Amino acid sequence: MAEVTGTATQDDVFQLRSEIATAQQAAQRAKIDVNRLAGEIDRRASEQARESERRAAALTERLDALAATLARLAARVDDVGARLDALARQLRAAAPRAPAPARPAPPTAAPAAPVPAPVARPAPAAPAPVPPVPAPRTPAPAAPATVDPTTGRPAAAPAPAGAPAGPTPRVPGAPPPAPIAVVPSPPLRPTTGALKPQDIYQAAYIDFSKGSYSLAIAGFREFLRRFPEHELAGSGQYWIGESYLSLARGYTNTDQADKAEEALAQAVLEFKKVLANHPRSDKVPTALYKEALALIDLKQPQQAQARLRYLIENFPQAEETPLARERLASLTSG
Repeated sequence: MAEVTGTATQDDVFQLRSEIATAQQAAQRAKIDVNRLAGEIDRRASEQARESERRAAALTERLDALAATLARLAARVDDVGARLDALARQLRAAAPRAPAPARPAPPTAAPAAPVPAPVARPAPAAPAPVPPVPAPRTPAPAAPATVDPTTGRPAAAPAPAGAPAGPTPRVPGAPPPAPIAVVPSPPLRPTTGALKPQDIYQAAYIDFSKGSYSLAIAGFREFLRRFPEHELAGSGQYWIGESYLSLARGYTNTDQADKAEEALAQAVLEFKKVLANHPRSDKVPTALYKEALALIDLKQPQQAQARLRYLIENFPQAEETPLARERLASLTSG
């Protein structure tokens, strides 16, 4: 019995040792696996870090390139703005100059001929005798006839008394005053009425494109005042409304709600005038759509819907019509 027990115990010990060895081997393998996984994780982490760094560097390069592009664009915008300023100044300066040289020329030629004739006749009657006669005045009775061969001047002095034809050759001295009398008149005649409609319209549009909306409004109003029936009149009226709309946006961005509301209300009025005063203008559909947008900003959705419906019904082929449908759908669903 004791031998059996001893044998069993020894087998158990061997089994335990075997299991322990197996467990140790498993633990060793697990440790190896863990180390391998840790190495894999480290490798992947380092790869991801390198990839992140690479992407960050690429993004930085792109940002630098975008910044350089923006700087170039800003420089170009400044250059274009400077050119527009110069062009506007040239248009405003050149427009008045054009008529000035053209119109004074004819008046100077016409008056110059008649004016010297009257001035010349009276002038020599008194002054002509005075300069040459200081010597002859003492021997006035007979000396002029005797002194003729010696000096030509006394002989010329009696001639005017007998016939006024004598002073006519000496008139060259008289014409100078005639031009002096005529010259002041031409500067009074040039007017700015010779400005072309396109010059005024273009100058106002340049002001609008530069963001000088108040100047643009004044320019387009002047254009409409002078040329109310011009083919660009409807466009000019539209740009007045667009200028007020842009002013309203600027006021909104600077937290000037009252001024923004006033500008929006004025924009609505100006856009209405496009259809009312220029119904055949190609700007009518755009003006209707912009009027609706201004009414939406003024929190007048019913009036905005009415203008959008009018645009859709009366101008189905206009470019703004699809936009009007979308806007109308959003207003009615909301």
